[in-house]
Amino acid sequence: MDIVLVTTIIASLFLVIGAAEPVAARLRLPYSVILAGLGILIGLGATFFLRTQLTDALNPVAEAILGLPIRSNVFLYVFLPTLLFQATLGMNLRRMLDDWVPILVLAVVAVVVATLSVGYALAWASALPLAACLLIGAIVSTTDPSAVVSIFRSISAPRRLARIIEGESLLNDAAAIALFGLFMGFVMLGLPDPELGDALARFPLLIAGGAFTGWLAARVAVWIMALFGRHELAQTSISVALPYLAYIIAEQSIGASGVIAVVAAGLTMNLTAPGRLPPQAWANLRELWDVLAHWAGALIFILAALLIPRLLEEVRLADFLLVGVVILAAIAARVVILFGLLPLLTLLRLSPAVDRPYRVAILWGGLRGAVTLALALAVTESFRVPDGIQRVVGILATGFTLFTLIVQGTTLRWVIGRLGLDRLSPIDEALSRQVVAVALQTVREDVASTTENYDLSRETVRSEAKRFAERLDAAVKLAEDSADILDRDRIALGLIALAGHERDTILARVRERTISARMAEQVLSDADRLIEGARTQGRSGYQRAARRSVAYGRGFRTAVQLHRRLRLSGPLARLTADRFELLLSQRLILRDLGAFIDGRIRRIHGRRVAELLHELLSRRIEAVETALEGMRLQYPGYAEELERRFIRRTALRMEEREYMMMREDGLIGAEVLTALMADLDARRAAAETRPRLDIALQRTTLVRQFPLFEEFDERAVKRLGRVLETRYVNAGETVIRRDSAARRVFFIASGAVELKSAGQTWRLGRGEMFGQMAILMKRSPRAEAHAIAPTTLLELDEERFRRLLRRSEALREAVRASAEKRGIDPSVLLPDSAETAATGESV
Repeated sequence: MDIVLVTTIIASLFLVIGAAEPVAARLRLPYSVILAGLGILIGLGATFFLRTQLTDALNPVAEAILGLPIRSNVFLYVFLPTLLFQATLGMNLRRMLDDWVPILVLAVVAVVVATLSVGYALAWASALPLAACLLIGAIVSTTDPSAVVSIFRSISAPRRLARIIEGESLLNDAAAIALFGLFMGFVMLGLPDPELGDALARFPLLIAGGAFTGWLAARVAVWIMALFGRHELAQTSISVALPYLAYIIAEQSIGASGVIAVVAAGLTMNLTAPGRLPPQAWANLRELWDVLAHWAGALIFILAALLIPRLLEEVRLADFLLVGVVILAAIAARVVILFGLLPLLTLLRLSPAVDRPYRVAILWGGLRGAVTLALALAVTESFRVPDGIQRVVGILATGFTLFTLIVQGTTLRWVIGRLGLDRLSPIDEALSRQVVAVALQTVREDVASTTENYDLSRETVRSEAKRFAERLDAAVKLAEDSADILDRDRIALGLIALAGHERDTILARVRERTISARMAEQVLSDADRLIEGARTQGRSGYQRAARRSVAYGRGFRTAVQLHRRLRLSGPLARLTADRFELLLSQRLILRDLGAFIDGRIRRIHGRRVAELLHELLSRRIEAVETALEGMRLQYPGYAEELERRFIRRTALRMEEREYMMMREDGLIGAEVLTALMADLDARRAAAETRPRLDIALQRTTLVRQFPLFEEFDERAVKRLGRVLETRYVNAGETVIRRDSAARRVFFIASGAVELKSAGQTWRLGRGEMFGQMAILMKRSPRAEAHAIAPTTLLELDEERFRRLLRRSEALREAVRASAEKRGIDPSVLLPDSAETAATGESV
């Protein structure tokens, strides 16, 4: 085939891709529907010109179009890895992990249910063997969410909902292709009725092998990319090679799922690369992959659509009935998932509640696309699949895809409109009027100063000012008409705006490198939780998300257990350092939010809402300061090193800004700037290195800070540091339950604890202890203790506590003071303390 002609055709396809997006926007149709339609038209046009006798001038072009090397392997080995890898890089994985249960269940269970539903329905309605029917079910079970997600975003649907759909789609592609490979093997071996149990038993092995291959490949790739710190193009090139090599190794060498390998590689790079690569390099890498995925997605739709006329050449009347069976079975399977399984997950508190209108939109928006066509093409190309099965698979998969694109795709926006999802809620409508009024008032002030500065014609200014004043008066009147918004709703809207501004501030700080790339994703995830919490549950949701942002997570608790039971201190040291840096980043951001409340929110929602938001912000700042102070007390030297590192990074950013301004002003040339930036990068690399945290050494330092242990010598402090166990508790968590067995005494290293007993309440802070009364009185605790802030406790068992009590006069004095405060006779607790003091006894 003439290379010039092929190049011309490919370039022309890119012109079609460029024109499709504005056409889709103009016609208000999903982008994928327009691409598929254009592909079908191109294929039909080429076939027409090749067969017609009207002209022969276009025959070479038509032959070249129909002769393009469009094979299933091109889709599976060239385009599919690009789409999957970019989707994983673009995900906010920390937020995805919040919803991993519904995403995983919807993805895997939905694919299995759809495969079985379509497979057994076809087996009942046709003479096809069960293996072929299940193969068709696997082909049509994968969904393309791009249309429904893009519409959800345009109508401000809950972000969590769109995130679940995206995660489900990514994983159901992988699951569907893995099942496809499984049933394709049975069809090629001529097994008409495979044992379903044996088939599903092989499924986890395909997934596990692919996941390990992708993880290992990504770890190696990130390690190599980190070595090429100053060579951004080299890093990008390695990232381009990664998904293809992972796919090929998994498929050809391991015999596992290449799709799973690509997904695992993308997820691993998403989690590890931001902390190993410069922020700008990571941002540029993701932008490149966005462009590659856009081209790959568009080309796969157009090229697959070119094949539709060929796949439908041998269609028969009975095939239309089978297409109807596939449509009904697939929709029924989707209904079971959305209206049966999803509400059950919500009832079990494993999934967010999804309103019925959104579920209907998801049901109707379950379009099938290029992946379905590519898998069908792979069947039609296989010489080991009987001809009759090839024909039916191609027709049914293509017919079902056309139904979803033409019927569902073209009516999706109309369905969403009928469901009322494209209209603002009364609260948002009222808010928009308030925002317009405030914005126009600001614009009026700016326009007045502008006209004075430019000395414009007085008559022109007066005329335009009159027109603008009329619009402003109308906007103010509309805003006053909606003044009946409840304060509760105003507070929720104010919190959404505040959290949104917090997210924007975080992004600005990341660009300035005052927040490290390692922490950027986590603080952004916290901001997203604040937005969603305020949007779904108002003030209580915002506060719950705020408490979670400073709480000890499951990973931290797991690291504590590893350190306590297996003496593995590495994970705990790393997570402790991450927590300290996270708290520093949060404090930096929160202190900038007060001006936004006064400058924007007060003008829109009024003084009362602004004051309440200031109060909520103050509580967040106090919680962060409390947690940060606890970290400083627990790890004093390490805290100082991290603060010094933060100051050095900030200074380097300011220095870089000065150099760039000098270059723009022409004070220095490009060569001087290059030399200065090379030196700056070297110092920045040193500043980015985080100091090492020695958990054991830091705990000894912590014990030494307790006033109760001041009289101990160095050797005794070290022994005590070894036997004390560290426990981390979150605000609201119960430490001691009433009437439980008394076995331990607790010393507060940081944070605060509240004791409740017999209607009385005591609050204890750093350096104090509790739990000793029940042990010394030899009875179950009558008090209940719970943390009122993120708290670090040091625990000591009963035997060691009694030995320590006999040795320490300061500890005995603390016990006496605590007993007197609660109205208990100290002699009951320490009947022979004077005689039993033994300063030489070991702890």
